[in-house]
Amino acid sequence: MKFKFLIVAFLTINLSFAQQKEAAIKEADPKAQVFDSKHSVTIDGKTINLNAKAGTMELKDENNKPIALFGFTAYFKENPEKNRPIIFAYNGGPGSSSYWLHMGIMGPKRIVVDDPNYNQPAPYQLVNNEFSILDVADVVMMDPVGTGLSVPIGESTGKDFWGVDQDIRSVSLFIMQFLKEHNRLNSPKYILGESYGTFRNAGVMNYLLGNGYGLNGVIMVSAVFDLRTLFFAPNEDMSYVVHLPTMAATSWYHNKVEKKGTDLPAFVQEVREFTEKDYMPALFKGNTLSSNERIGIAQKLQAYTGISAEIWERADLKLNAGEYFQELLRKEGKTVGRLDSRYSGINKDPMSMDSFTDPQSDAISPAYTMGFLDYFHGALNVSKDLNYSTSAYSKEGFKWDWKHKGTDSWGADASVTTLPDMENALSKDPNVKILIMNGYYDLATVFYGLEHSISHLNIPKSASDRIIMTYYEAGHMMYTDLPSAKLFREDLKKFIQDTLRK
Repeated sequence: MKFKFLIVAFLTINLSFAQQKEAAIKEADPKAQVFDSKHSVTIDGKTINLNAKAGTMELKDENNKPIALFGFTAYFKENPEKNRPIIFAYNGGPGSSSYWLHMGIMGPKRIVVDDPNYNQPAPYQLVNNEFSILDVADVVMMDPVGTGLSVPIGESTGKDFWGVDQDIRSVSLFIMQFLKEHNRLNSPKYILGESYGTFRNAGVMNYLLGNGYGLNGVIMVSAVFDLRTLFFAPNEDMSYVVHLPTMAATSWYHNKVEKKGTDLPAFVQEVREFTEKDYMPALFKGNTLSSNERIGIAQKLQAYTGISAEIWERADLKLNAGEYFQELLRKEGKTVGRLDSRYSGINKDPMSMDSFTDPQSDAISPAYTMGFLDYFHGALNVSKDLNYSTSAYSKEGFKWDWKHKGTDSWGADASVTTLPDMENALSKDPNVKILIMNGYYDLATVFYGLEHSISHLNIPKSASDRIIMTYYEAGHMMYTDLPSAKLFREDLKKFIQDTLRK
């Protein structure tokens, strides 16, 4: 009996310690905060009044246990019409906050930039965003954990969120819980991701559907679903093949193509055909390609890119992205942009065979960062005691886990893809539609790589017909180019309206 009493006492003491530890953790955790403000935006001559909420929401796991404070900024129309759509939007990275999309195209204000040139220093100008979609839908800008105001709480740590599957789960949980919290479960629902956000989108749409949350539409901005299209891996030709049309478009823009004509889409189509019929088969032959065949391909590459046939031959008919950035404008002492190859900047090492900076990022980052933070703590009334992280890269322990369920057994990171997630969602939901928006001058996520991915989806035509592709004569963030921003809005508005028709 005495022994039994000691066991009970021991368990009671340990339970008490566990409760005290849990209470201490809860006490130490920051609390969710939301800051309210009122805004308006004028679109097509009509003014839309908005209620904004910016801050954090306590995110819980499947067992109702708090795991994070998830940061967001939401814009709700005052006196909305019944069944108003709602869009959840985010950028990529992985590890980037949503302030690029927020201040570039989605919010009621946009940053003025001197596209495609470097901007003057502060003060930066914020103006009414006539290209916003807020006349059609409410918008929720999301900041994944480690970015914005989002932080792990309780027993969670960064590694619970920093990975392909971890990220898909936490973003999906936020969307589901936000819809419930704001009584929007029965609203038409959309997700919009840019760059890695599209890679995430494919997983999120499948995760949500698996939990009974069907989407009306999914918007992919500058998409990538198969990482092999980005990496120039040894003995792998795919990345060289899919980059060529964007390299050629870039050369066309910088007047390095002899017979360029005036129609970029027609020129790009010509390069697509050369790539499929001549360039790809030539690379496939490897060292069995004859000398005459090699010379002929090199001469055609010179005609389409402006880079000499001699250099193409020396490079074994393959230039990776960094080499191309350096080579195209080497004689002018310049390098071209990765995110938007219309941009060019100083090449501080003309002898280098690899680029050292991205002119587009250099040109617009100060304006976006300072303009957004001023807006965030000013117009949105968010406390200055809270620090907004534009990225997670400086966070302690930040390292992305690239394993993805269903592909992690393949071995290399370059094999990771969320295409099977998209296939699954498109197969199980016969109504969901996808809009993919591509920049011709985007050398970060090249459009031909995306086209390859879509053309190799294992789905029937009835499903692939629900994927819509649009193109813009701009780069990764095509909305920095005002004509493209106008088209972006028109295409997005039409897509939403089409998905609402029954």
